[in-house]
Order: sequence, then C-alpha cells, then structure tokens
Amino acid sequence: MRKWIVASIGLALLIGGTAQAQTGKGSYPDRPVRMIVPFAAGGPGDIFARLIGQRLSEQLGQQFVIENRPGAGGNIGAGAVARAPADGYTLMVASSAVWVNASLYPQIPYDPVRDFEPIIIGAMSPEVLVVHPSVPAKTVYELVALVRDGKYNNFAIAGIGTPPHLSTELFKLSLKLNITTVPFSGGGPMVQSLVGGHTLVAFATLPSASAQIKDGLLRALAVTSAKRIAILPDVPTMEEAGVPGQVHEAPQCVWAPAGTPREIIDLLYREIARAVASPDLKAKMAAIGYEPAAVPPDEFKAWIKADMAKWAKVIHDAGIRP
Repeated sequence: MRKWIVASIGLALLIGGTAQAQTGKGSYPDRPVRMIVPFAAGGPGDIFARLIGQRLSEQLGQQFVIENRPGAGGNIGAGAVARAPADGYTLMVASSAVWVNASLYPQIPYDPVRDFEPIIIGAMSPEVLVVHPSVPAKTVYELVALVRDGKYNNFAIAGIGTPPHLSTELFKLSLKLNITTVPFSGGGPMVQSLVGGHTLVAFATLPSASAQIKDGLLRALAVTSAKRIAILPDVPTMEEAGVPGQVHEAPQCVWAPAGTPREIIDLLYREIARAVASPDLKAKMAAIGYEPAAVPPDEFKAWIKADMAKWAKVIHDAGIRP
C-alpha cells in the first residue's frame, strides 16, 4: 500500500504539473464550492477537508467552504451530497464510513457506489488505542487484563461504522472481550470526552488525538498501522503489542455527486493530488499522523467494493447495529 501511495503521488505530480486550472469566465470553478463533511468539526474528515480546502482555494482561485453536517453515522451529510446537483459545486470529504454504512444500516439515503463519483483517496491514517492518564494500563495487555476483570469496559467511538468503531469491534472480536461502545457524533467530541475523563478508552484517529497525546492528556498504547509511525516512534504497533491481525489504516476521501462531468472529476483529482504532495502540506499532514495519498478515481471505486466486503463480515460477526 505504501509503495502504491508513493508511486501514485509521483504520477499525480507529473500530470498535475502541467494542468493548471483556468479560472476565467465559463470555466470551473467560477463560484464557491461546498465541501460537506458528514461528521462533527474536529474529526479527521474535518481536519483533512480544511487542509485541502484552503489549498484548493489558493490553487483554483475560488473559495472551498467547509460545511459540517453530522448525524446518523454520516448518513445525513452523505445523503445531502447524493441529492446535490452534479455540477462540481458540492463535494463530500469523509472516511470509509460512507460505504461501510451500507452494511450497517437497514436503509440509508444513498447508494455508496451508484450515487457518488469517487475523486481521490487523499490521505491514510492508522488509529491509535488511547486511554485517559487515570487508567493504570501502560500496555495493551495490561488494558486487556483490566477489561477482562470488568474494568474500563466502555470504549468511546467516533460514530457508528467509522474506522475507529470498526477497529474497536475487531479488537473485541479478536480477544473475545466484553466491551460496550459509547458513540459520539465525531472524532472531535469523542476526544474532548476522553480528555475530560468522561470516557476513558478509545481507538482514535491520529489527526484527532495526536496533539492530546503529545501534551500528555491521553496515553497511547498502540497504533493500528503495519509499522511504527514517525510522530509516535515509541508507541508499538498492535502486532508488536501482542495483538496480530489489527492493521487498519483509515482513508480520507473526496467524492462528487454521480453524474458530475469527468473533466471536473479529473481536474479535482489533479489539484488535490498536487496539494497533498506539496512539501508544506505534506509536513502539516505528517505532523498529525496523515500519510498523503493520491488514489485516482477508478482505483478508488475498486477500493470501495473490496473494502465493503471486508467490513461487512466484521459487522455481521460483531452483530453491530445502529
């Protein structure tokens, strides 16, 4: 995956270097563009949207305005995008929750394959298992022992069906733990609850929790990446911590409504890929735990179909209900 990311960014830079957007009369975009995030402010999708939204505004000469529409596990915001005009002026920035919801809810207001045009997977990030400093566990297995003793069994989750929720369920299934999930409307509110000591344990995305970990407000026990990450070099992977099979890196993705002209999709792909490959934005993303990516539309569409099948099994085996 990491080799593919590096290669795709290089290709996007080669393509995008000669693909400057024309913003004169009659060209796209000639008015502000809405970027809907179907989760609360402060979460990973919101953070990623604001990073690329600002850069797209600079590159394309029009405002890319972030609009948070949380609720129903992302279904409210995603449904609004599915119903929006297919003219490139309404986009969506979110994680894999958009397609995971198809296996989670008996009915959702959109079809994750038919109702959207995939533009790009622009970043990847693992989750990190964190605890409030009051929790005595210093390792994953110390936490597991406490959970098995009936302590700290409530795990906060950033919405139903989100990457942190799925990591929690995979952890629960793998170790046969009695865990109760406490849902929040997004990563921002969940991390606030953890810092405040209202909930004490969670899998969190790095962009949501990295600052609090660095400040000592949360303790990181392990990351769900295949290898250790640069911003938390002393934190082991889940496999190093003794829990194999927990690799999960969440994508941050951008979509448009189905039927959006291909030339707009291609333009946005090139410009977002150029943005995430720029040295300053790469540095900002790396500092909070994102790895830039540039997965193009057709590969992104194939990714969705494969990932839907993977998490449908976890949802079924865990008996997850909205």
